[in-house]
Amino acid sequence: MRHLKVFILMAGMTALLLAVGQAVGGQSGVIMALLIAGVMNFVAYFASAQIALRSYGARVVTAQQAPQLYAMVDRLRQRAGLPMPTLAIAPHAQPNAFATGRNPEHAVVCVTRGLLDTVNAAELEGVIAHELAHVQHRDMLLMTVTATLAAAISHLAYVAMFVGGRNDDEGGNPIAALAMMILAPIAAMLIQLGIGRQREFKADAGGAKISGQPLALASALKKLDAAAHQIPMRVEPAMAPLAQVNPLAAQGRGLFKLFSTHPSTAERVARLERLAVGESR
Repeated sequence: MRHLKVFILMAGMTALLLAVGQAVGGQSGVIMALLIAGVMNFVAYFASAQIALRSYGARVVTAQQAPQLYAMVDRLRQRAGLPMPTLAIAPHAQPNAFATGRNPEHAVVCVTRGLLDTVNAAELEGVIAHELAHVQHRDMLLMTVTATLAAAISHLAYVAMFVGGRNDDEGGNPIAALAMMILAPIAAMLIQLGIGRQREFKADAGGAKISGQPLALASALKKLDAAAHQIPMRVEPAMAPLAQVNPLAAQGRGLFKLFSTHPSTAERVARLERLAVGESR
């Protein structure tokens, strides 16, 4: 069912991109939309890890620089049947983590300094296992594609607003085109966030399976969520969906709260607790 939801959302995102291209320039607009999406996806595919690490101010660390963390990740990635990812640490006081990279062979798992200072060993395993589940499910590639499609839609709408859309002589409806240009970027963002929320639920379940400790992950999520509301983190909003909990929760004001990058922590914890009960039977 979750795979079907993601498929429907991705189909909706693609249809929206083509519709915006059609509104902007008819058939040539559709071709332009596809070209923009293709170029952006190509760049994001190869540069996503570098972009994410730069956004979070993270630095890659070696086994010699972080031996305990390296050993923990190495043990968990073997359970998951994954190659050893590159490890990075971001200097933020807010406890959080994310995974990025174009595939399991080029994956990066990043934790913040605040995470290492806040959670215990079992909780840290749960957090890292969640990120390894993202790697295992290839969510990094999926989220890169959705992010670049959303960016392409927004770019086309921006161009249309300031340059002009489809000519009336081609049979276009200028009012419908204007509405499309205004609403399409919002719709694209909502679809992107909807896909991200579904992948978080799946990564929670996958992380619990890898670590074997769903309650430890649940406990960690509670700590991360509480800290995110108290400790601000400076990061680009486009990179917020990568993190395990919304890193901008402390900055959320007004309309921002209407656009949730993550499922509610309460629901995530409840699902993990039900999973733990099921495993104990």
